[in-house]
Amino acid sequence: MTAVAPAAPRLVLVDRVFPRTWVLDIVLVVAGAAFTALLAQVSIPLQPVPITGQTLAVLLVGATLGWARGGAALLLYAVLGLVGLPVYAPQSDGSHLTGLVALAAPSFGFVIGFIVSAAIVGWLSERTWDRTVLKALATFVGGSVVVFAFGLPWLAVVLHATFAQTLEWGLYPFLIGGAIKAAIAAVLLPAAWWGAGRLDKLRALDANRD
Repeated sequence: MTAVAPAAPRLVLVDRVFPRTWVLDIVLVVAGAAFTALLAQVSIPLQPVPITGQTLAVLLVGATLGWARGGAALLLYAVLGLVGLPVYAPQSDGSHLTGLVALAAPSFGFVIGFIVSAAIVGWLSERTWDRTVLKALATFVGGSVVVFAFGLPWLAVVLHATFAQTLEWGLYPFLIGGAIKAAIAAVLLPAAWWGAGRLDKLRALDANRD
């Protein structure tokens, strides 16, 4: 009977740079949540949902960490806000919604969408969809659509909004910014992969010289 070789692990960008260990996995999940919290503070106040840098963080975290770690990082981000830490985007007065108040906010559906989006983007990135600009752009546009797929129904239910109001409050103000974020991520990830490849070649040359 012929033995079946185990499948090669699917690598994302961070695995190209660092050897994978469970300790590093935990560090990366925490770092992904912290990075999202940081970009959440880059905010333009808008009611009922502010414009923030969160979606860009979600796309980058998902692509660089893969589906499991990326999804876990955004799940951790959501939990941190629910337990009371001021990690979500600030309100117009600079305060932060936390706990059950945040859960009942019209924007919380987008936070749920972040988790699913990071996992989907990570899954596609594990299948090399983040390594060329066009495929990366398709991946990140799709990831952005997933966020809206969760955010808009939540907003509609919380605010008892009509379909037209839901689009006016939760979609139209974010289209241009969302496209820009997807484009930024679609340039950054292939460029980072190119840089990782160049670094490997330089290391190989140094090893040959030795």
